[in-house]
Amino acid sequence: MTKEKMSSYRWTVCSLLFFATTINYLDRQVLSLTWKDFIAPEFHWTNDDYGNITALFSLFYAVSLLFAGRFVDWMDTKKGFLWAIGIWSVGACLHAFCGIATSGIVTGNWLVGFEGSKEALKLANNTGMVMSVSVTLFIFARFVLALGEAGNFPAAIKATAEYFPKKDRAFSTSIFNAGATVGALAAPISIPFIAKAYGWEMAFLIIGALGFVWMGFWIFLYEKPEKQAKVNAAELNYINQDIIADSKLVGYVAETSAKVSFADCFKHKQTWAFAFGKFMTDGVWWFFLFWTPAYLSSVYGMDSAEAAFPLFILYAITLLSIIGGWLPTYFVEKKGMDPYAGRMRSMLIFAFFPLLAMVAQPLGYLTYWLPVVIIGIAGAAHQAWSANIFTTVGDMFPKKAIATVVGIGGLAGGIGSVFINKGSGLLFDYSENTNMKFMGFEGIEAGYFIIFSVCAVCYLIGWTVMKTLVPVYKPITDL
Repeated sequence: MTKEKMSSYRWTVCSLLFFATTINYLDRQVLSLTWKDFIAPEFHWTNDDYGNITALFSLFYAVSLLFAGRFVDWMDTKKGFLWAIGIWSVGACLHAFCGIATSGIVTGNWLVGFEGSKEALKLANNTGMVMSVSVTLFIFARFVLALGEAGNFPAAIKATAEYFPKKDRAFSTSIFNAGATVGALAAPISIPFIAKAYGWEMAFLIIGALGFVWMGFWIFLYEKPEKQAKVNAAELNYINQDIIADSKLVGYVAETSAKVSFADCFKHKQTWAFAFGKFMTDGVWWFFLFWTPAYLSSVYGMDSAEAAFPLFILYAITLLSIIGGWLPTYFVEKKGMDPYAGRMRSMLIFAFFPLLAMVAQPLGYLTYWLPVVIIGIAGAAHQAWSANIFTTVGDMFPKKAIATVVGIGGLAGGIGSVFINKGSGLLFDYSENTNMKFMGFEGIEAGYFIIFSVCAVCYLIGWTVMKTLVPVYKPITDL
C-alpha cells in the first residue's frame, strides 16, 4: 500500500477568495481616485461632502455587516457569497449613472448620455442643487455597494474555516486578505487613466463588471470540502485535524447544526474582544484607503495621474502583510504556543509599527516619499493585524457562528470608520478654512498631523483591551 498524496484544493479556494477581495477593494477605490479631479469639479463637492459620503458608506457597511454575517450563516458559504458579490457589483456600476440622474432631476432632461449630462450640468444655474442631488445619488450607490461588500469578509472567513485547520488560517487569511492590498495597488495605476481616457463613469462600469466574471468561477469551483471531488481523503483529514484535537479538551461538546442568535454571541467575552479590536483599528485602514489620494493632492499638489506611482509604491509596501500570516504559524510550530497565544503575540508586534505615523507629516517636509513609505508600513501592519484578528474568531467559535461574529465585529469596525471619516472631512475643511495652527503645522497639514497621530495609537489600545478580556485560549463549546 502506498500512502495517498494529499491534494491541495484548499489553495484553489484561497485563490478565489483572494480575487474576490481584490475586486472588493477595486470597487470601493474608484470613488476615492476620481472624486478630486473628475467628480468634484462637475458636481461642486467639498471635502465635507466627500467626508459625508465616505462616512455614510462606512455606516452602511457596518450595519450591513451585522446582517451579512447572519445571512451568510443562513444561506451558507456558496450562495451567500454569490449574493454578496452580485449586489456589490450592481452597486459599483450604479455610480456611473449618478451624473445622468443628477442632470435629469436638476434640468428635467433624462435622455442624455454621459457627455450630455456634463453639458447639461454646466448650463444649470443652481449649483447648490447640483451638489445636493449628486451627493444624495452617490450615497445611494454607496449604500448598494456597501450592502453587498459587507458579505465579503464573513463569507471569506467562513470559507477559510471550512477549508483550513486553525494553524494555517492566519496564513491563508493573510493571502486572501492581501487581495485588499493588490486591489488598492492596482487601483491608482488603472482607475485614473481609465477615467481620463474614457470618463469617470466608465471607470465604475469596467471595474464593477469584474465581479460578475468572478461569480462564474465561484459557481463551478466552490463546494464544501467533504463534497468537493478534488479534495481527497488525505486533504480532508488535514482540514479536519482540529475536530480531533478539540474533542480531547475537558468539557468539549460536539458542534450541532442549531442556529446561533446575536444574544448567544454577545454572552461571550471573545465576541466583545473581537468587536473592540475592530472598532479601534478598521477606521485607520479606511482612512488611509479613502484619504491618502486627497492627502497627496492637498498637501503636495498632485493630481490623480501624478499620485499614481507614489500610491502604487505605498500599496506595494503593504504586501509585506503576508508575513502577518506566517508569524503566528512560526510561534505555534517552533515555540509550541497554542494558536491564540501565537496570534496575540504577533498582533502585539504589529501594533507597534503604526506608531511611525506620528512622524509621517513632520518628515514630509523633507520629501513626500517619507510619508508615503510610512503610510505603506502602517498599512502593512494593519493588514497583518487584520489577518490575525479575523482568525481569532475561527480559533474559538464553532463554524456555524463564525460569519455572525465576524459581522458583529464588522459593525463595530464600521462605526469606528464612520467617526474617523466624518471627523476627518470636518477637520480638514476647518483647518484649511481657518488656517489652524497645531504643533508647528498650519492649515490642512495640521489636520492631517492630528489624524495621523490618532491612527498611530489605535492598535496598542485595541490589543490591550482584547488581551484583558480574553487572556488565554478558550474555545467556545456552548453555542
